[in-house]
Amino acid sequence: MKFVDEVTIRVKAGDGGRGCIGFRREKFIPKGGPDGGDGGDGGSVFLVADANLDTLADFRHRKKFRAEHGKGGLGRNMTGRSGEDLLIRVPIGTRVWDAQTRESIGELLRAGERLLVARGGFHGIGNARFKSSTDRAPRRATPGTPGECRQLHLELVLLADVGLLGLPNAGKSSLIRKVSNARPKVADYPFTTLYPHLGVVSSGPGCSFVIADIPGVIAGAATGAGLGIRFLKHLARTQLLLHLFDIASLDGDRLDPVQQVREVEGELATYGGDLAHKERWLVLNKCDLLAPADFEHRRAVILDHLGWTGPAFGISAATGEGTQALTQALMQYLEQRRQEAEADPAETIPD
Repeated sequence: MKFVDEVTIRVKAGDGGRGCIGFRREKFIPKGGPDGGDGGDGGSVFLVADANLDTLADFRHRKKFRAEHGKGGLGRNMTGRSGEDLLIRVPIGTRVWDAQTRESIGELLRAGERLLVARGGFHGIGNARFKSSTDRAPRRATPGTPGECRQLHLELVLLADVGLLGLPNAGKSSLIRKVSNARPKVADYPFTTLYPHLGVVSSGPGCSFVIADIPGVIAGAATGAGLGIRFLKHLARTQLLLHLFDIASLDGDRLDPVQQVREVEGELATYGGDLAHKERWLVLNKCDLLAPADFEHRRAVILDHLGWTGPAFGISAATGEGTQALTQALMQYLEQRRQEAEADPAETIPD
């Protein structure tokens, strides 16, 4: 199924049912009086987060949704049936905006969470409700109010604990295949990853986290080049970024490792928001292509040129070397963050 993470749809809540004008007419009861009942409320439209969905592709062909109208009232003070609410299933992590005003309506971050996006119309009033001491036989009723109609822009931002970042062919897809259950395409040419992948990494019984792989970021991505700009937003809610780069750089056409890191850092800064300031670990990939002594020397030189003082891991995504130590360090970091969040209730899922 094609990955879709942005779509615009139209939703229409149901109209309220019309109130009834009716009079009681029974044998031997000459003054029965008004008995017109109220109409039913119109159905509302809700978005519901569904853990079984991971894309907005279902909205590619159907873009209009309408809830049921309320039924009209009847005689004998019978109220019309209310319209059924319409529940539209969307993936967890969906943000909702009013497409016309750009007002943020809300987001759905947990399975089963509901968001009201269009309220149903209020029911009409029957003539029985207008009876008074001065008007014993009212001949008026009200129509129901129309339900809300809205153009909604849905934007999916994947929920993951760790995000993979790097140039094309840095080895992100190979790494996520090695450490998780995700199976993205891997090949020896750029842009084999065309849309984000999520994988669950298990580091022991009851210990797991979600990792996200996005298409490679190239120079100019923040202004529209390549595929990376479209998917950088999927790293916004991660707690940590893993910045992969090729430490071997045996191909003369590729940037040296320091340039690889600087290029991606520049795109993060240009993209804006908090992404450039999010905590980031360096992952020096393809260490299997170097002798151990050469790897240690090159690692020291690269980190010195970058002025890097944070965590840095040497791995081989192809052979799995160093990946176990990396996943264990990630699990410890995430567990520490979880404990800090429990101690501080004000801390929530990153924006």
